[in-house]
Amino acid sequence: MTHASVVTDDHEWYTTPVEMPSQEAPSDARGGTGAGGAEAHFVFVPLMFQGHLIPSVDTALLLATHGAVASVVVTPYYAGRDHRTVDLTMMRWLSGSPVVRVVELPLDCAAVGLPDEAEDVDKIPPGLWENYFRALALLREPLERHLRAGGAPYPTCIVGDFCLPWTQELAASLGVPRVSFFSMCAFCVLCQHNVERYNAYAGVADGGEPVVVPGLGEKRFEVTRAQAPGFFGFPGWEDYADAVECAVAEADGVVMNTFLEMEPEFVAGYEAARGMKVYTIVSVSLYHQRTMTLAARGKTTAIDADKCLQWLDAKDPDSVVYVSFGSTVHADPKQAIKNEELYGETVREFLHELETRVAGRGLLVRGWAPQVLILSHAATGGFVTHCGWNSMLEAVAAGLPVVTWSHFSDQFLNEKMAVEVLGIGVSVGFNEPLTFQAEKKDIVVGRVEVQKAVRSIMDGGEDGKERRRKVRALADQARATVQEGGSWFTNLLDLIKSFTVKQGDCRHILLERF
Repeated sequence: MTHASVVTDDHEWYTTPVEMPSQEAPSDARGGTGAGGAEAHFVFVPLMFQGHLIPSVDTALLLATHGAVASVVVTPYYAGRDHRTVDLTMMRWLSGSPVVRVVELPLDCAAVGLPDEAEDVDKIPPGLWENYFRALALLREPLERHLRAGGAPYPTCIVGDFCLPWTQELAASLGVPRVSFFSMCAFCVLCQHNVERYNAYAGVADGGEPVVVPGLGEKRFEVTRAQAPGFFGFPGWEDYADAVECAVAEADGVVMNTFLEMEPEFVAGYEAARGMKVYTIVSVSLYHQRTMTLAARGKTTAIDADKCLQWLDAKDPDSVVYVSFGSTVHADPKQAIKNEELYGETVREFLHELETRVAGRGLLVRGWAPQVLILSHAATGGFVTHCGWNSMLEAVAAGLPVVTWSHFSDQFLNEKMAVEVLGIGVSVGFNEPLTFQAEKKDIVVGRVEVQKAVRSIMDGGEDGKERRRKVRALADQARATVQEGGSWFTNLLDLIKSFTVKQGDCRHILLERF
């Protein structure tokens, strides 16, 4: 038994006796502040959307379990939300006595014309997203002052979300390297990069006209500007998109939330395109085994985990379809109710009626659900998803085929990854954004399309069996990659070693590039 501590600068988050996992990193391979006077301190600066924040916290924890010091920079709202996530994750993944520091910095919403509650991204008023990113950029100076003030090992690496280009300036001012953090797969990132690099949309006026993604050799994938506009490829965001590209190009490496065995050719392709090392370190969430840890990941859940388990335990294996569109997507009420004059209160009435109608056969969760626990249960046989990358990884880890229902951003490329690359999914068939539309359109996915896709992944036909066989093989690969000698294990130790500075070295000298 040992004690795990998660601390901020002035107080301890969590101290409890925990049982150590049986497998630990080899003592001679550990970085951090161990023998030999070496230390590595990774400072994570995530974009505070759940799809970016959760894998950032996961990766920080993984580095801590292998001897490095890790800090995560969040606003007070998200620090409060993530205490429970970090606490229970530590109970499963301890290896030694890791320390994760949480740096709480308030977001100056008023300075950029945002209401105070906009610290929660769910409460940012429409049309003010640019203001929010300006507010995030204002964190740079107070963060630099904090990191220079001492009280912790001096940073040896800034891990900046690729959406936050100012983290490159922060690292340069501190005199330390920076790696870009991508919370998405290599296939998506490489396709976006190649579409921009080769100017694939030149002469294409229609945002719905497909083009072939260049630079992928014999592999042929078609995308439209609506599906893959490039990162921040929206009107009015051109300067920000340029800054993002420059920051990625100047980075000292890339940390990517994926595993090499699933997409080796795309990881290699992105490494070659960028001329830098890509560390594939998939989120720790894939390998949680204990149900309480599974239930606690993310926000505090809106339903008791035991209630979920009891309901699932009463169902046959592979008989349940789980439906979730993540934390950002808000379906148009027209998707559920035909008469647009009946929106508002009638939508709530509809959900209440739905809950009553499916009682016993279905379980409606209002709010944040213990998704990883649900997906991991033997009764769950399929997943209808918006194709957020965290959800896709969790489906793969659970060995579940997916119905893909993309809404915006990287979700369309993640859908192609599931359907066309991995062969583990079936699309509902819509190919343009349903959320964050540049031009407002009324798009409704029909009952027939949804029913057809769900039956395709749940029935016992040969195609359905093949999809299930493929995704279960991927789940086996995912489990193997965390074993000693697997790519996840190797990349994690390699990342620590690459950004470890021996005691006495000048902390302002940049480490050699790869």
